[in-house]
Amino acid sequence: MRRLLSSLISPFFLAATMGAAWAASDSLTIYTYDSFTAEWGPGPGVEKAFEAECGCDLKFVSVADGVALLNRVKLEGAGSKADIVLGLDTNLVADAKASGLFVPHGLEQSETPVPGGWRDEMFMPFDYGYFAVIYDTETVKTPPASLADLVSGDSDTKIVIQDPRTSTPGLGLLLWMKSVYGDGAAAAWEKLRPRVLTVTPGWGEAYGLFTSGEAPMVLSYTTSPAYHMIAEGSERYRAAAFSEGHYLQIEVAGLTKKGGTNPLAKAFLEFMSGPGFQDVIPETNWMFPAGKTSKPLPEAFGKLVKPAKTLLFSPEEIASNRKAWVDEWLAAMSR
Repeated sequence: MRRLLSSLISPFFLAATMGAAWAASDSLTIYTYDSFTAEWGPGPGVEKAFEAECGCDLKFVSVADGVALLNRVKLEGAGSKADIVLGLDTNLVADAKASGLFVPHGLEQSETPVPGGWRDEMFMPFDYGYFAVIYDTETVKTPPASLADLVSGDSDTKIVIQDPRTSTPGLGLLLWMKSVYGDGAAAAWEKLRPRVLTVTPGWGEAYGLFTSGEAPMVLSYTTSPAYHMIAEGSERYRAAAFSEGHYLQIEVAGLTKKGGTNPLAKAFLEFMSGPGFQDVIPETNWMFPAGKTSKPLPEAFGKLVKPAKTLLFSPEEIASNRKAWVDEWLAAMSR
């Protein structure tokens, strides 16, 4: 019945109603991470496309990485200026919900290409990818073929990783290690420690050290080599395929309580799941799109590592154990 009634409503009435609602709030503030808003990231294109539709002012506020993003919103509390937080991942959604700062989006969720078809009443996916060790083929002739190889390999061949307290890739590696090693994760971290050149607060710092030649390996994504293939015409940097499988990251966006009262916020989430947003993801955020696109993936994506197995903890299991697992990591890395 609702669909039938909707089809009878004049599109002119809908346009007028939406226009009146948007006029009451002509700006939208989105908190996200630094690389999203960089001039080479998806932010500029997304901002231009959405503003063309809404006739509004879209404002991005960025921090270093996804975990830092949640920490900032929690610190600001009910006084946060964010309408939407974009750039958390499924490893953080249980903690985000527990903060009481987010509200249900109330949107219908169609099938997505995300492995497992992830859905949630408060958070919507906008892209996904798999964590991977990226290596420099000019320096590393025999890349690790497993986490076991990485952990027990030559300590002279260094890797840059990220801090799980501030970075979603850093948290991803923590969960990857835990999913493979279980109770033996602390011992595995101790073995890996001599190979770690440094631990950075976010992904950008780590990848910058890698591409500047400070270390021959870095924690990133299976999709990272696509950037070098497309933007630089180079296959120098590659992802190592790990026999145990790769840990999945699904990035999400959600409405804050403030955003729940701003019609533009829900309109943006609807926009986010369509081609205006999703088409720019592969060649700007260098991840797989998690919504509807109007064009196929770039050819380079067909050359990427395809994980033999997908590893993923539930958000609830992570929320219950995250502090203990981070403390375990801290203890092992500081010995």
